[in-house]
Amino acid sequence: QVQLVESGGGLVQPGGSLRLSCAASGSISAINAMSWYRQAPGKERELVATIVRTNGVYYAEYADSAKGRFAISRDTAKSLLYLQMNNLKPEDTAVYYCKAENTWGQGTQVTVSS
Repeated sequence: QVQLVESGGGLVQPGGSLRLSCAASGSISAINAMSWYRQAPGKERELVATIVRTNGVYYAEYADSAKGRFAISRDTAKSLLYLQMNNLKPEDTAVYYCKAENTWGQGTQVTVSS
């Protein structure tokens, strides 16, 4: 079972961009689905984006709040998962977690504020 470590969070102004990375400790070649979640203070953890491999083809799905602004991708050879976030809004402020099968990372804080 791989371990996951997120990075790339930080403080950004509204309208700015960040790219989150999730590094797996081992190969992810056998993992068909990987996701990004987030949890804002006082709120439940919510799914942001998922990338799924079906018959060798990757499909991405997004929460309505992320559609058109976020893009999930993976580099299987490097065991990395990414989340490109553009046009960030204050309501995107949260701790962002990656998930692969039943494994979670420790999270990375994203704060959107002027």
